[in-house]
Amino acid sequence: MTVENQHDIDGILKTGRVVARVRDAMLSAIEPGMTTAELDKLGGEMLAQYGAKSAPKVTYNFPGYTCISINEEAAHGIPGGRVIKAGDIVNVDVSAELEGYFADTGGTMVVPPVSSVKARLCHATQLALKNALAEAKAGAPINQIGKAIQRTAKAHGFKVIRNLAGHGVGRSLHEEPEGIVGYFDRQDTRRLRLGQVIAIEPFLSTQSTHVAEADDGWTLLGHPANLSAQFEHTIIVTKGAPIIATLSEARG
Repeated sequence: MTVENQHDIDGILKTGRVVARVRDAMLSAIEPGMTTAELDKLGGEMLAQYGAKSAPKVTYNFPGYTCISINEEAAHGIPGGRVIKAGDIVNVDVSAELEGYFADTGGTMVVPPVSSVKARLCHATQLALKNALAEAKAGAPINQIGKAIQRTAKAHGFKVIRNLAGHGVGRSLHEEPEGIVGYFDRQDTRRLRLGQVIAIEPFLSTQSTHVAEADDGWTLLGHPANLSAQFEHTIIVTKGAPIIATLSEARG
C-alpha cells in the first residue's frame, strides 16, 4: 500500500509496534528444551492480548501463529514438536493484522553456545538489512536494495538465498511490489514511491542460494548442512531515511 494520510501512518506504526514486541519477546524466551509449539503459543497469546490477528493464519491458513525456522530451515517453519537445542540458530517471523493494517518482521538468534560462524552470520544479516534500509528512498531503484544486501553478504563470506524476497505490505500481508530480492537484478527497473509500505528481509546463508519446499507444504529448506539468518523490518518510504515501523522498544 501507499500511505495516504496520518491515519494510515499511525495504523502501520501501531501494527508494527505489536509485531516488534512479539518478535522480541519470542526471541528472548528461547531456551534449550522448549518446543517450537511452546514458543509459538507465546506469540499467539501476545498477539491476542493486543487485539491483533496472525497474518499467516488469516491470509493463508498457516498452521501456527508465527513462523519458526531452525538451522536447515530457512523460512516458513511450522511450529510443532521440534525441540530447540543448544547451538541452534532460530529464526522467528511475526506478521499480524490490526485494525485493517498489516506489518511483518523477523529476527534470528543463536542458542548458546554461539559458534563464530553463527555469530558472524547473524551480524552480517543484520548489517545487510541496515545497508538495504539506507537505499530505501522515494525515487530510488528497487534493485539497489538487493545490491546492498548482496554486497554485504559477499563482504562477509556468505551467500544470499535468491528465491526468498521482501515485498509490499500494509493492507494485506503480501502486496506489490513483490520480489524485492536480495541480489542485484539489472532487469528490475522499478523505483520506490513516496509513502510505499514495504518489508525488507535479507536471507543470508552459509551454503545454499536456493531453498525448496519441504513435504509439509510450508517449510523452506536449504542444504541439510546449510545455516541461514533473516532479519526483517516493515518500513514506510520517505524522501530521506525510511520510517521503520518494526523497531524494538529499546531503539525507540
